[in-house]
This record gives sequence, structure tokens and C-alpha cells, in this order.
Amino acid sequence: MLNSPVDEIKNRLDIVEVIQGYIRLHKAGANFRAICPFHSEKKPSLFVSPARQIWHCFGCNSGGDIFGFVKAIEGVEFGDALRILAQKAGIELRKQDPKLKTERQRLYEITELATKFFEKQLEASTIGQEAKKYLLQRGINQESIKKWRIGYAPDIWQGLSDFLVGRGYKREEVEKAGLSFKNKEGDFYDRFRGRIIFPIFDLNSQVVGFGGRIFEQIRESKEETPIFPSTIAKYVNTPSTLLYDKSRVLYGLDKAKVAIRKRDSCILVEGYIDVVLSCQAGQENTVATSGTALTSHQLRTLRRYSENLLTAFDMDIAGDTATKRGIDLAQTQGFNIKIITMPAGEDPADVVLKDPKKWEELIAGSKSIVDFYFQTVLSSFSAEGKDLTPEAKKEISKILLPILKRIPNKIEQSHWIQKLAKTLEVKEEDITEELKKLSSQKFNEIHESKEFSSKIEVKPKSRREMIEERIAVLLLKHPQKVNLIEQSAIDCCSLKIRNIIALVKENPDGNIEEKIPADLIDLFNYLSLKSDVEEIDDVEAEIRACGQEIQSLEKKYKLDLLSQEIKKAEEKKDLKKVNALVEEFNKLSRELN
Repeated sequence: MLNSPVDEIKNRLDIVEVIQGYIRLHKAGANFRAICPFHSEKKPSLFVSPARQIWHCFGCNSGGDIFGFVKAIEGVEFGDALRILAQKAGIELRKQDPKLKTERQRLYEITELATKFFEKQLEASTIGQEAKKYLLQRGINQESIKKWRIGYAPDIWQGLSDFLVGRGYKREEVEKAGLSFKNKEGDFYDRFRGRIIFPIFDLNSQVVGFGGRIFEQIRESKEETPIFPSTIAKYVNTPSTLLYDKSRVLYGLDKAKVAIRKRDSCILVEGYIDVVLSCQAGQENTVATSGTALTSHQLRTLRRYSENLLTAFDMDIAGDTATKRGIDLAQTQGFNIKIITMPAGEDPADVVLKDPKKWEELIAGSKSIVDFYFQTVLSSFSAEGKDLTPEAKKEISKILLPILKRIPNKIEQSHWIQKLAKTLEVKEEDITEELKKLSSQKFNEIHESKEFSSKIEVKPKSRREMIEERIAVLLLKHPQKVNLIEQSAIDCCSLKIRNIIALVKENPDGNIEEKIPADLIDLFNYLSLKSDVEEIDDVEAEIRACGQEIQSLEKKYKLDLLSQEIKKAEEKKDLKKVNALVEEFNKLSRELN
């Protein structure tokens, strides 16, 4: 019988399925491998073992079980990881003492209750019914309203706040969830009033924030107030909270991630309704930025599922808009970007409402970003680039050269350099020379961003620890060669490594998994995974070399200790002890040499 929720969750969930919900895994023999999300790398060094239900990155040395992965990828404590995995496993955790709940848990409960409150208002209130009619007129059907949990915030100063306080939450907690303001007098007021509400979900489909669109009937009768001049703004969004950070969240990604991985592409749009209607039209791989340009963190999240982005953003090719900077960032990071050219004055929601098939055609006709830039820039100066004046050529290069600079693949970059040179009727060498003049720092700074540093602080291993592990890995992989390692070398290893080697000696057939004591299971699983993924050319030579090195390191360690003892004896002027220690030091030095 399973004696804890942790054991029950591990029994129900497979680590491969859990991790695959966050990053792309590729089969590697009996294991799976992936690009590690916890440090910057180009070659996959993270391995997942379905047999042992563990993961480990041999690049940044982070690893553990499903709980360790969820804690790291979500940036949460164990209690929150337990709740997330319990939800995935369909396990209901026993009710906790409210005092023991984390602040994050309380905020999740508040945002969930707020979502239910808004949903109820859309279905039951008079104006909510009017708001629902508006949504239906915009093309959002009843199924999508339910799927995306769209609601309505009544035009009442403290309607939601009073409801949540009545459920046992403090007004200060409601404010921390981003659902209310506090004025100078210390009174709390609801942030969302008279608005259609779009809940914003994290990757586990938990509500973390809200986007509120003003309902036109309310807007027409509303006057700006000195307390909240933002009340007549078209959109109001949750501010940064413990749960919500707009630079990290992508609206709809929780529902789109499977489709993105399946289709190996992601459609990026700008609005909530754009996402809902695009998905409703069959393009389930659609997401939106939450009121911000693309950020490094969002791109890193998207990379887990696909490196192919299709954008329906309004692109100002000559400007320095936030949208353009986000796309430039994606290009610098090596994403394959295509631009969906929209009809003038229309967004995806408008297109889908008129004709869903037209939206499919626009997606199918998307152009690569460099192709899009070339066509757009050249057409604005001269058809097919003919009869270009020197001034026009200069302006064209001013726009296009930074685009070429951001192409990480040199072969692809060379192709476009040739095309630009031919179009402008100049030498390729001239284009290359101008590219060199552009500051490399501006285009490479993303690769040095702190956002790419590991989320897990791992203590670096000493040379001795690495050699000990190497010996254990070699013997686990080739137990029949255990006699090649001298006992004196084994004696230099740590107690846990010695115990594992002892088990290998006792069971040269390699069948020791069932005999591993509880305190060695984690270490054994890690070493076994390492033995699975490592290839060794000359095993015997490697075992002997490691045995010699561990003994050499042990002697160096003893020499250091002797040096310290000699120094202390000299300070005490104990010449007899000094002579004895020096003699021992010299003897050990000769052995080492």
C-alpha cells in the first residue's frame, strides 16, 4: 500500500510524459535526451531514464525525480510541485490547515474562485447576458466560451472583493492576486469592473491572471474618474504578481503546446480573441503575448515545443517597435520565422469571422522573415530593385543589413548576401564589409543574457569526486572487470562509492539493483544513468588510469595534511615531531613521484 501522496504520484505518473509536457524529448536507446532548459546549450545533455524514473543533465549537473524537475521548471517550492503533480495524476490531496498553506497556494485559490465568479456573472447577470451576446456576435461560440472560461466582471466597486472576503480571504490577499487596488485612504476596489474577462493560464492550466476588455455598453456610459482614470481603457490586465509575470506567460500555450509539438510550428498573434477564434477555426497551435513584445523567457519556453514561428503581428520594418525587437530577438536565437501577411486593417479575429478558410490560406502563404523584409523593402523603393539611386541603395542596406546580421546560420546568411548584392548591383565583398561594421555586441547580447543561466544552483564537483564517480560508472557498466581496480584505490573512495563497488564485487553478473539499500538508491540511479549514456573505447585502460589517479589524489591530500601538521609542530618548536613528519612527508612524496 502506498503510504504518501508522493509515492502515489510517482506510481501514477511517468517521468517521460511529465517532462515531455515541458520540453521536447528524443529517444536515445533505452533513455531519452533533450536540450537542457536550465542552462544555455546547443547540444542535448539532459537525459531522462524511464526505467529509473529520474533525469539528469550532464552539462549543468542538475537532476532528480519528477518533483525536482517541476520545482525547477516552474520555479516553485516542493508543496506547489506536489499540488501540480497531484492534479496531473488525478489525486486529491488531503485538506491542509489553512495556516500551513503557502502564499502561492492561497493566490491560486483566489484566482480560481475569481474565475468561477466571472463565469457565473456572464451566465446569470443581465448585463453578463448582453456581454455573452457580444461574444457570440464576434464569432466566439458557446463551446469556446466554456473552454477558455470567459467571464464578466460586474460594474461594481467591490463585487469580487466582497465575494472573496466572504470565502475567507483577506482583502490584502485579493490585492496581491492583482484583483484589486488600494487608494490613499486605504480602501480596496476591484481592478476589473464592467469588463469581459479572459483568464490567463500557466502551462498547467491554472489561472494566474486576467485580461479585461471593456464591454462597449458600459464604456459608453462611463466617465473617467480621478481615482481610476484607467477605467475607460479598452484593456486592463493583471499587474505583476507572485503568480503572473507578463514577460513569462503566453496566452493559450497550455492548450496549444500539444498541437505546437505535433505540427512543429507556433502561430503568434496579439489578442485574446485572435487566439480563441484561431483555435476555434482549427489552428490549435496559436498563442498570444500578454500585452508585451516577445521576451527571452517566452522564446525559451516556445523552444521546448518548436523552433518554427509564424507571426501575424503588424510589422513596421523600418521602425524600432517593441514587436520588431521581439521578432529580432527570436531571429537572433535561431528561430525559423515566417510572416503571415494580413489584409489591411484586419486582425486574425476579423479574418476568421468572415471566412475561416481565408485564415488557413494566409497561414499557408506565409513568407520567411528575410523574404518578407526583402519584398517589402524593395517594393517600397523600386519594382524588382531596378533603377535604384545611390541614396535608395543606402536606405535599403540600412534596413536589411541588420536583418542579415541576425541570421545565425552562415550558409543561409551567405545566400541572402548574394541576393542583396545582386539586387543592389554591388560586390558581395562590399556587403560583407558593411556587415562587419555593425556592432556584434548588439546582435549577440542575447546569448550572454542572464536569463540563460541555470535556474538550479549546483555545487561544482571536485576532481576527486569526478574520478570516484568515473570508477563506479565503469564498474557498473562492466562489472566483470571489477578485479582490474586495486583495493587500495577503492579504499580512497568515499563510503557510498565503496559500498556500491562492494555490491558490484559481490555480484559480478551485474544484477545488484534489488540489493541497493535505501540510502544509496538515488546515487545508484544517477550512476547507472551515467553508465547508460557514456561510451568508453578502452575500458581496461580507463579503469587502471582512474585507479592510479584516485590514489595519486589521496597522496596529495595526505601531503597537504602533513604540511599543515609540520607547520603547527614548527610553531610549537617540537623538533622531534617535525623531523618525524618531514620523514613521512618525503617518503610519501617519493611514492607519488
